Amino acid sequence: MKKKLADLEPPQLLIVIFLSLILIGTILLMLPFSNKDGISFVNALFTATSAMTVTGLVVVDTGGAYTLFGEIIILLLIQLGGLGIMTFAVVIFMALGKKIGFKQRLLVKQALNQSSLGGVILLAKKLLLFSLIVESIAVVFLAARWVPEMGWSKGVYASVFHAVSAFNNAGFSIWSNSLSDYVMDPVINLVITLLFIIGGIGFTVVFDMWRQKEFKGYSLHTKVMVVGTLSINVFSILMLFILEYNNPGTIGSLPFYGKIQAAYFQAVTPRTAGFNTIDTGQMEDASLFYTIVLMFIGGGSASTAGGIKLTTALILILGTVAFFKGKQHAVIYRRSIRDYVVYRSLALTMGSIIVVMSAVFILNITEKAPFLPLLFESVSAFGTVGLSMGVTAGLSTLGKITVIITMLVGKLGPLTFAFAFARQTPDIIQYPEEDIITG
Repeated sequence: MKKKLADLEPPQLLIVIFLSLILIGTILLMLPFSNKDGISFVNALFTATSAMTVTGLVVVDTGGAYTLFGEIIILLLIQLGGLGIMTFAVVIFMALGKKIGFKQRLLVKQALNQSSLGGVILLAKKLLLFSLIVESIAVVFLAARWVPEMGWSKGVYASVFHAVSAFNNAGFSIWSNSLSDYVMDPVINLVITLLFIIGGIGFTVVFDMWRQKEFKGYSLHTKVMVVGTLSINVFSILMLFILEYNNPGTIGSLPFYGKIQAAYFQAVTPRTAGFNTIDTGQMEDASLFYTIVLMFIGGGSASTAGGIKLTTALILILGTVAFFKGKQHAVIYRRSIRDYVVYRSLALTMGSIIVVMSAVFILNITEKAPFLPLLFESVSAFGTVGLSMGVTAGLSTLGKITVIITMLVGKLGPLTFAFAFARQTPDIIQYPEEDIITG
């Protein structure tokens, strides 16, 4: 007997809701007044999936292929996908006077990637309010820059579109060259990057920093995210500045202050933002490989970012260091990390590697393109980044479907799909231990 919708487990229900909204978005984008010259089902599906998963990869030019109505549909999908469907559902339920039951709280917990049920409803309300406030402030600053250049209607619309897209780490732009025209514009560089850094660091981190004014009062998760984010961003800026300094295709022809701005933007955008101010396809191979690593790591948990998450990568590093030092547990800031957290991080990382490698393998069969660009696009899709070396637009139908699936798995997470389809069996029976030779 088929399960009723209400009987589905939270991971299963989350997948069903996501797929349903993507299908609705696809149908809306195919309407005659949503696009300018007609669009195929696969291309509309790709755009809807990319928007809903806040990836930003495109097979058609957003500003050139879609009308204002179509762009608004994309924007709504980005907002829904970025902040989480259940965030909006909670607010709507409460506005209607509906009671949020245990099953709904489990779904919110799953959607917001929280470790416990405590405070998830309050977090959802705060999340929506905080997001709208931050996006509104950003619109004001962007409009102050773009209204004088484009006029009121176009300037305000461009500000709203890019503010929502940036905060949700979507990377969608209404311009075919993204933000390349503003590579040396300090206002655009600063506002856009602050938006996706705030959106990508994790809302629990932002709220914790708001409550606690001193570093020692932060939770362990917040401490790790703040220090880790600052460290990886500073290192990445220096790395890309050095690697691309003399590259005429990227920052080589820019003045010194322009090189710094471009290196800064390109260093922080792989944390799943997807905007670019230089031609990604012209970057040095070493820079591209480093960008792939950044895209795979991604941003913070409970954020609009994708990837395996920075904390996952750090837990694996800490676990490795602990093993080399002969310690029983990974330790950071005088706190021991539970073995379950290390196992979960390992499972998430291995699952992610399998997904990416599967996508790369299929694309190497279906597409006539070099290996590095296909690897780049696959990791960009999985990490819901949106950066591209120009391969995505020319993908075959099977290639597009492969990337669509990769974006979906990347957004919801490999563990969500594993928990949705795998039957979990608790350790009721204990077996004798025996070692296997490794290494």
